[in-house]
Amino acid sequence: MAEAEAAVETLDEVTLGARHSPLGLAFRRLLRKKIAVLALAFIAVFYFCGLFAPLVAPRSYTAQDLDHVFQGPSLAHPLGTDSLGRDVLSRVIWASRTTVIVTVATLVTGGLVLSVSLGLLAGYLGGKVDTAIMRVGDVFFGLPGLPMLILINATLKPRVVEQAWIKTLQDWLRVDGLADYILIFGSLSLFAWVGGARVIRSQILALRETEYVLAARAMGASTWRVIFQHLLPNVSNIIIVGLSASLGAIAGTEIALTWFGVGIHPPTPSFGAMLFEGGSIRTLQAHPQLLLVPGAVVAALIFAFNLLGDALTDVLTPRAR
Repeated sequence: MAEAEAAVETLDEVTLGARHSPLGLAFRRLLRKKIAVLALAFIAVFYFCGLFAPLVAPRSYTAQDLDHVFQGPSLAHPLGTDSLGRDVLSRVIWASRTTVIVTVATLVTGGLVLSVSLGLLAGYLGGKVDTAIMRVGDVFFGLPGLPMLILINATLKPRVVEQAWIKTLQDWLRVDGLADYILIFGSLSLFAWVGGARVIRSQILALRETEYVLAARAMGASTWRVIFQHLLPNVSNIIIVGLSASLGAIAGTEIALTWFGVGIHPPTPSFGAMLFEGGSIRTLQAHPQLLLVPGAVVAALIFAFNLLGDALTDVLTPRAR
């Protein structure tokens, strides 16, 4: 019975593949996985709240009510208040914006710009270019990641804050703690590109000797045309899987840095700061919701990222199943 269902599913995919693009077929496969759909829905809600926090959050993250500190859940404050009378629900929503900004910025700079471009160049050009890129990657890969990130953020923070263009850009964008965001995703990008670049390079080394690449080069196609029109589409599935798998690690690292005191600084809200504030023994015993609420959101987010990454691996690389 199971073999018959698998045969029918394979036949359906072949039929759909004749009428739809590979990405469309992959999306249809993803929709068949209920757990992946639930994970994707949670991530979508989380990112929606983060992007539109000023509209979604019932209160500002700086609003204080010292007459109602450590208040339990109520109609006015569904998740209670903290030691300064700030609404916990509002701070969770605003903290999600911090996670969204850091993950998206790191994904674009370290996961796409650096990882993909350097992996493509190293694999296709080879020789000295490959050696130089990979040796630099070995240096970053050999360094202890979290201690180096703590050191970079702790030592460079005063210099970055004093930059005039940072202050001008912060006033123009109206984003508090812009220097913290730039420093965190910049330092994360330095270490985030190495693993992805290695995987892409290994695939390009095999693809550059295939017939269609040799034919394109024989017809006079430029290096950039071969890379972006012939090689990049054939490693797009690996790139998507790698990016989805790295989102949880990026979010967790940002939270850890803030928990250590070298990430996002007050008054800008962050899950790391909320976990630190609610993690003391006295606070946990008297008001456990101050730790359990942000902890549950963070755990659910990282778990959803992992579920989505596993589902995308099954969908985009079916031979690995």
